Amino acid sequence: MTRIVYNAKGATASGPYSHAVDAGELVYFSGQTAMNSVSAEHMTGDIQAQTKQCFINLFEVLEATNLTSDDVVKVNVYLTNMNDFTAMNEVYKTQFAEPFPARTCVAVLALPLGADVEIEMIAKRG
Repeated sequence: MTRIVYNAKGATASGPYSHAVDAGELVYFSGQTAMNSVSAEHMTGDIQAQTKQCFINLFEVLEATNLTSDDVVKVNVYLTNMNDFTAMNEVYKTQFAEPFPARTCVAVLALPLGADVEIEMIAKRG
C-alpha cells in the first residue's frame, strides 16, 4: 500500500511525520502547535493566539484533503495547563459549527517547541 499524505504549506514539522495521512474513509491529522508556524515567537503565553494558530495549520491541511471542518469527527486537545481550558474553549467553539465533533482534552507535562496547546483531528470522507 502506498501511503497518501498531505502537508501544510505554512507549517513546519517538528519531527519525522506527515501532517495528515489518508486512510480511505478517514483522514488522520497529526497534532499541530502554534510553534510550527513562522509567527510562533510572538505567541508565548497567549493560549488563545496559540489555539487559533493550531487551527490555521490544521485547516490548511484539511483544505488540501478536500475536506472541511464539517467533516471533522474527533478532536484531541493537549494543554500544558488546565487553567487555560476556558480561554482555549473560547477560540475552539468558533472553529466548528454545531453539532461539534467529539473531543478529548487532557493536561500534559510539556509539548514540543515550548507550546502550550497541541490539537489533532480525525475527519471522515462522505
